[in-house]
Amino acid sequence: MTKKRVILEMGAGNDLHGGNYTKAALRAVDDALHHSSLSMIRTLNVDPATGMFVDVTIGVQEPDKVDKAAIQAALPYGTVTVNVVKGGLDVPDEAIGDVAVIASAAIVVNLDLP
Repeated sequence: MTKKRVILEMGAGNDLHGGNYTKAALRAVDDALHHSSLSMIRTLNVDPATGMFVDVTIGVQEPDKVDKAAIQAALPYGTVTVNVVKGGLDVPDEAIGDVAVIASAAIVVNLDLP
């Protein structure tokens, strides 16, 4: 068997108040997930528990503030790895001392195929 990349989905999410990087990242993942349906998994008779590999990359301005375990738990199937990198955007509101956080997510799915 060989891992073959079958899909790349991208999403964006934000936390408008409070600067919660994990919340913004989860919303970006949710956005990406809702752009696709992996019906080929059933068609190809792939067991998601053993033959599906999901690589998630999150971009935010402060990567160390993202809870990787929460991101991993948001993916319903497959062997999930999460990588958080510097990216996204912070939009400060100095008048009230707040920040809006914008996160981006890329989700790559590989299937173990013959």
